[in-house]
Amino acid sequence: MIVGPFLNSSAIFLGAIGGAALARRLPQRLCATLPQIFGLCAMAMSVVLIQKVAHLPVMVLSVILGTIVGELVYLERGIGTVAGLAKRLVERVTPAPSGMSQAQFLEKFVAITVLFCASGIGVFGSMQEGMTGDATLLITKSFLDFFTAAIFATGLGYAVAVIALPQLAIQLCLAAAAVLILPLVTPAMQADFSATGGALLLATGFRICGLQAFPVANMLPALALAMPLSALWSRLLG
Repeated sequence: MIVGPFLNSSAIFLGAIGGAALARRLPQRLCATLPQIFGLCAMAMSVVLIQKVAHLPVMVLSVILGTIVGELVYLERGIGTVAGLAKRLVERVTPAPSGMSQAQFLEKFVAITVLFCASGIGVFGSMQEGMTGDATLLITKSFLDFFTAAIFATGLGYAVAVIALPQLAIQLCLAAAAVLILPLVTPAMQADFSATGGALLLATGFRICGLQAFPVANMLPALALAMPLSALWSRLLG
């Protein structure tokens, strides 16, 4: 039974509601510090996943080729466009908070939509649960997303809660797709997939901490390439 996507989306919804309701009571220093801690936790999780690698060249090739594909098709821009459409729908119910221009609201709303719906953690975690039944990564992400949604909601209001719906749909689709390919997956392929997801998770941590703005959404095709490249590597080189 798939539980991770439901827990993750519930965490975003509840965190956003709580953050918007308590916006004036949370100290500014807390809102500034927590995102750095989120990034640190993401990088710590990435180390655990990267250690599982079976074929290091496969992980490297997957990340490089996947990023090239994502950049060529402007994947992050496309995701941002969809997020912009969602934002306009939200504005019909909840207008942009006072003190923030429409352009500022849009920029931040698109950024967190990409963060929640197209992050390496969410995509990889959903597929991992679909293939193995292990929801650990999505459960861990739920803790992070609860507080992240609360922090963003202090500035963007209740609109952040709406992001829980598309995220749930995306994660459920990824988990279902992973179930279909499970019979074709070997332990080595799964290990290389985990390591590639760890690399994307590391990039996500750097981005959250503001150390380096890796194009994480454009790197997502690496996850689709990891297992085929792993199978090809095992067949040709053993």
